[in-house]
Amino acid sequence: MPIIKDQQITENNWTFVADDAPLAGGNITVTLKRWLEEKAALKNHAGKVGIRIAPLDSTANLTQEDWSHISLVELEFPAFTDGRLFSAAQLLRSRDGYRGEIRAVGNFISDQVFYLHRVGVDTFEFAETKDCERALKALNDFSVRYQASIN
Repeated sequence: MPIIKDQQITENNWTFVADDAPLAGGNITVTLKRWLEEKAALKNHAGKVGIRIAPLDSTANLTQEDWSHISLVELEFPAFTDGRLFSAAQLLRSRDGYRGEIRAVGNFISDQVFYLHRVGVDTFEFAETKDCERALKALNDFSVRYQASIN
């Protein structure tokens, strides 16, 4: 699937591994639940490891040591009308001090990309390249900002 990273369309080199699936090689993401249950094994994974956050997940219990092993945080949007992950992105950057990649995945729309970027999301995964092209333009929708942001 194509992604927008560093404001360019590129290919995704990460694989999400479901909780009931065996760990794959390469760069993988797992659910927060799986990270908490299997972190000892995941810390020794040959590739990079990331976590996938759902709207009800909380990262408040992750330690700085956990964050040092997490290379990517995916925010999984169940519906474009669910805004809880906007707050999660902002908390990852401000409260948790996370400086790695934060990626929006799932059911969000290109109209939300500008606002997601303002709260700390820096990568966006879409099902189709045409959606990436539309979203890339949306990153520059507004030139004046009235509120403070992460970026």
